[in-house]
Amino acid sequence: MSVSIKMPALSPTMTDGTLARWLVKEGDEVRSGDVIAEIETDKATMEVEAIDEGIVAVIAVEAGAQNVPVNAVIAILAEEGEDPASLSLNDTAPTEAAPAEAAPAAPVSETPAPAPAQAPAMAPAPAMAAAPSAPASRLFASPLARRIAAQNELPLDGIKGTGPNGRIIKHDVETALSQGVSAPASASAQALPVASPSAEDRFVPHTAMRRTIAARLTESKQNAPHFYLTIDCEIDGLLAARKAMNASAGEGVKISVNDMIVRAAAHALMKVPDVNGSFEADGCRYFANADVCIAVALDGGLVTPVIPAAQTKGLAEISSISKQLASQARDGTLPPSAYAGGTFTISNLGMFGIKEFAAVINPPQGAILAVGAGEQRPVVKDGQLAVATVMSVTLSADHRVVDGALGAQWLQVFKELIENPVLMLV
Repeated sequence: MSVSIKMPALSPTMTDGTLARWLVKEGDEVRSGDVIAEIETDKATMEVEAIDEGIVAVIAVEAGAQNVPVNAVIAILAEEGEDPASLSLNDTAPTEAAPAEAAPAAPVSETPAPAPAQAPAMAPAPAMAAAPSAPASRLFASPLARRIAAQNELPLDGIKGTGPNGRIIKHDVETALSQGVSAPASASAQALPVASPSAEDRFVPHTAMRRTIAARLTESKQNAPHFYLTIDCEIDGLLAARKAMNASAGEGVKISVNDMIVRAAAHALMKVPDVNGSFEADGCRYFANADVCIAVALDGGLVTPVIPAAQTKGLAEISSISKQLASQARDGTLPPSAYAGGTFTISNLGMFGIKEFAAVINPPQGAILAVGAGEQRPVVKDGQLAVATVMSVTLSADHRVVDGALGAQWLQVFKELIENPVLMLV
């Protein structure tokens, strides 16, 4: 009996995806474990494996098709003894239906980590139409193709796309790199006078990740009444403690300022537990553990993987977990379990020299901490002007969960831990 391959749910919040590329064609024989397609989700561009074997009888969704619902039939396999030519989309067998399976490793793409939610099942849908072609003056390429080209400093305008409607896909970029192709300047550009350069608008279609970021943060700003509290922390003692710990730590251990911020925030959430909550329709839910999300910036978006029960972990363990999560996020191999949940988020832009900023709450969490750069500033100590390294942090809080005085109390505890790092070690 024929086997229908369905669009898999590759993340907790995925309801649809983009079928970026087929790696098989009708008539090909596949075995369990063969990679058959690349699918763009709200988190990454992932390779998909077959979990049944047979002959590809029908490809029901074209490469490049967007918004393909989870559980929609994307292909049909003919099993042993069946004639592939006799099968059509109507010949699916519900009892034998088998969704494809995500391979463990995946190329990168990304978005903010959502709260765990089960993706709703969708009824099988007919073949999706390919995405409409972009105007000739616009460059149409998949996010994965753009990333690979950017990493190799390869312009895309000299590459001929073989995807739907001339879309440049991963295979096209890899072929160009193997052939040493570079993109020549266009004839129209060469014909223009040097003194009159022309400017052209650039249109980039939304990735699944970017659509998810837009939807979730719009939801957050519309539904959660944000308020903001900023406090300055002197971090000379923290920097000295970090230097001493790294000097005596074992090989491979390098504690960052952000690791110490994560630990201080987790301990502050335990001391002021009413900040570690979430608003629900019938009440506020307060969490027993400080599951701290760390924002990781990626090309075109960000993800917020979780350090679970951060209050129970030492600085060396937090450092190790943070590095692993950031590496997996950038490689596109972050498992769904790593970004599910989270009770509080830390967003640190200090490495970019940002003095202070206010972050948007990551729903359904009740608060997020925005961390600015540590910089030398004039301070007054015992009536005398002095210089100290100061870091500004801003707490964005959902006023339905956290009142102003409660948020201020939490910041006071956090500041004390940061300015006296020995307190976060006990």
